[in-house]
Amino acid sequence: MSTSSPNGRNSTGADHRGHEGRARPHLIYLAIGFPPAAKSCAYRMRETANQFRRIGWDVTVVTIAAASWERDSGLDYTLLEQVDPEIKVLELPLAREDLETDIRKFSEERALRPAKWLTNLRKREKKIFPEPVFGSWRGTLERAVLDIHRQHPADLLLASCVPYVNLAAAWKLWETYGVPYAVDFRDGWSIDVVNGGTAFPEDSEAGVWERRILDHCQSLWVVNDPIAEHYRERYPHVADRVHVVRNGYDKDSVPAIQPRRPDPEVGLTFGYLGTVNYTTQQLSVVLNAWREARKQDPLLRNARFEIRGHIGAGANREANGLTELIREAAVDGVSFGGPVRKAEVAETYAGWDALVLILIGGRYVTSGKVYEYMATGLPIVSVHEVDHDASRVLDGHPLWTGACGLDELRLVDSFRSAARMVVEATETERAAVRAHADPFTRESLMRRAVEQLAEHALAAPRDLPVNGAVVHPSAASVTMDETERAGGVHA
Repeated sequence: MSTSSPNGRNSTGADHRGHEGRARPHLIYLAIGFPPAAKSCAYRMRETANQFRRIGWDVTVVTIAAASWERDSGLDYTLLEQVDPEIKVLELPLAREDLETDIRKFSEERALRPAKWLTNLRKREKKIFPEPVFGSWRGTLERAVLDIHRQHPADLLLASCVPYVNLAAAWKLWETYGVPYAVDFRDGWSIDVVNGGTAFPEDSEAGVWERRILDHCQSLWVVNDPIAEHYRERYPHVADRVHVVRNGYDKDSVPAIQPRRPDPEVGLTFGYLGTVNYTTQQLSVVLNAWREARKQDPLLRNARFEIRGHIGAGANREANGLTELIREAAVDGVSFGGPVRKAEVAETYAGWDALVLILIGGRYVTSGKVYEYMATGLPIVSVHEVDHDASRVLDGHPLWTGACGLDELRLVDSFRSAARMVVEATETERAAVRAHADPFTRESLMRRAVEQLAEHALAAPRDLPVNGAVVHPSAASVTMDETERAGGVHA
């Protein structure tokens, strides 16, 4: 993997021709969250870029500097080990201003009136692009893709969201040079995936942007069927361009060894691995049920519950109500072990007897971890809404206790049921679990999606029909003046 300078110039001076002297197609991939960012989206982004390289494309990834992730969710350099070395990465000098902790860099307003400062910051961000937190990145992203294209003409731009401000850069490149683009919404913009329903009306500024982008996109990727249904119903004229591309799991994250031999006398170990982004209420229910299950069931009397992953971001990392709840539950065998590096994921699963899948949201949320959990062959306790996309993925899983929402009494039974599965499960049942997960390897899912997108992008006309009429790039200019472009960018 090579790194480009901030002006978009490739430091390798690479020849962009294939073995037969023909120019290789070039992808600009807006992937903010690309390795080494310790983000769940990093796995999907890494596989997407690798698959484009596998079929012979040049790939330029646009992300933000590692130092920005250091102050946000953290870094995991083991994620870089499987990035194709020919992928070029442009790290832009962008960072979330609200996560700055050096008080010497605070303005007077932020130091004296932090709440007002934050309110004004969000207003400035949304004035540039209708997205809080990231809207002010628009100008830098637009300039970056234009510079990259001028130096190495692109055949396709793929924008992975969030942030949605990536869409402005995709539009700018299409508007200026007619470069086709595709969008990986993952969870979708106009859906409130956590609470259900729509996030904004179609006639809002964000709604106008979403329709404009989808009108002309080559393809729209989302992670599950309910989200796909939302977009097909909201924009019927692009229904055939909406594709479900599930997250899947990486084979190297699953233990290659047989599950360890459970020993209830020594103590079974339940584990949670993932971002700890659920509410304190949800965690309280889990811990209460765990405490009661240990009291009721001899199989759980000496059991332990290990929680691993990232809690919070910036100055609130591992310093919030969730950490306090976990600390208070130490007397019940509950512990927090911090994040797990990608290279240590399989080893972590290998040390557990059963898994606890705690998820927010409902039918629009799947989570990438559900596929990984399935592939371990371990029993799974679900702590999420019954009408959750994870329930559809797990349906038919031989060692799944089922979804019961936040019903504490039923959750007690789920922990007890999982304990019995641990000691009673046969190798045949565990093999059936792994077979249930086989279709969801990230490599196979992304391979099909990338091959389809690449073929379509190279074959399709640059101007897609919108409601029967061909619209050319110059027909709908959405430009920014220089003041707007410069606003809010901080290294």
